[in-house]
Amino acid sequence: MKYIPYGKQNIDEDDIKAVVEVLKSDYVTTGPKVSEFEKKVADYCGAEYAVAIANGTAALHAACMAAGIGPGDEVITTPITFVASSNCVLYCGGTPVFADIDPHTYNIDPEDIERKITPKTKAVIAVHLTGQPCDMERIHAIAKKYNLLVIEDAAHALGAEYKGQKIGSISDMTTFSFHPVKHITTGEGGMILTNNKDLYEKLLLARTHGITKNQDVMERCDGGWYYEQQSLGYNYRITDIQCALGISQMNKLDRFVEERRKIAGIYDEAFKNCPQVTVPYQMDECKNSYHLYVIQVKNRKEVFDKMREAGIGVIVHYIPVYTQPYYRHNGYDSVICKNAERYYASALSLPIYPGLTEDEQQYVIDKVLEYACL
Repeated sequence: MKYIPYGKQNIDEDDIKAVVEVLKSDYVTTGPKVSEFEKKVADYCGAEYAVAIANGTAALHAACMAAGIGPGDEVITTPITFVASSNCVLYCGGTPVFADIDPHTYNIDPEDIERKITPKTKAVIAVHLTGQPCDMERIHAIAKKYNLLVIEDAAHALGAEYKGQKIGSISDMTTFSFHPVKHITTGEGGMILTNNKDLYEKLLLARTHGITKNQDVMERCDGGWYYEQQSLGYNYRITDIQCALGISQMNKLDRFVEERRKIAGIYDEAFKNCPQVTVPYQMDECKNSYHLYVIQVKNRKEVFDKMREAGIGVIVHYIPVYTQPYYRHNGYDSVICKNAERYYASALSLPIYPGLTEDEQQYVIDKVLEYACL
C-alpha cells in the first residue's frame, strides 16, 4: 500500500487548461480572473463582497485590520486551531484571549466566550474546526449584547452550512484558505467575504499597500495616473494564475464536499461499535464540509506512531495555541482550557480527501481498529 496522506489537492486537466490559458494571456498577476474568482465564491456563499488575497493568514490579518484591531484591544478565539487564528490579532498589536472549546463539537464554547469578555474586548474569531460550523446563533447573540465584531475563520468550512445558510454570508467577515489540503486550492491563496461595504473598502486597502485610485475617496487628484496611500497596507495580492485555478476548482466544489461527506459516513459506520474510538459529533442544524475527520483514541501516541509506520499520514489538529513557546513566553503561561487540553490528548486526524479510494480507506479503518484496540 502506498503512502496515504491526511489530505491533498485534486487537480485535473480542466484545472491545468485554465492555468495555461492565463499564462498565454496578457495578465498573469492582478487581472480579470481575480474579480471573476471573487464573484464566483461570493455568489456561491451568498455574500455581497469578496476580496481574494495571498493566503488564509493574510485574510485573517486583513480582517483584523479592517475591524480596527489595535493595541489595547482583546479578541476572543479558540486555542484548538492553527496559530494564524490568533497570530493575526498580534500582528495588529491586539491581545488574543482564549476561550475553551465545547467538548462535543470541539469548536469554541459560546458560554466561555461570554465569561472571557472584558471592556477591552472588540471582536470574536470563531473557527469552524474540521468544517463543523460553530454555534453562530449564540455567538451572534453575545456579540450583539456586547457590541462585538464577529470574524469567522472558515479555512476548513467552504461548502459547509449553518441552519440552511452557506458559511461565508453570516457574520461581519468570513475568511477562507485555498491551501492544497483545503476543499479547493489556488496553490496558496485566501479570501474574505463580507456584506459590509465599509469593511470591504478597508479590506481592499489592506490588500494593496493601503493604496487607492478611487477618486471618490481620494483627498485630491492630479490626473489619471494619480493614486493615494491612505493607510498602511501590505502586498497581499493574489495572481490571475491562482484565481484561474480557483475558478476551475469552484466548478467541482460541491462534488468534492459530497465525496468528503461520503468518506466521513463510511468512517462513522466503521467505528460506531468500537468503544476505543470516538467519532466526530454532528450538529443536527449544520452540514459539515469535512476538511478533517478527527477521531479520539486513548492511546493516541501509540496509534499515531503505528499508523505512520503503516504508511498512513495521520496528524494532530491542533496543539493548543497558548502552549506554544512563543505564547508561553509572552504572557500565556498560566492559561488553561481544560476541554481543549483533553481534546488534544487524544485527537487524531485520519485521511479524508477527494480521490481517496475505497481500498485505501478500508486500509485506514483496519489499521485504526487494529491499533486502537491494543
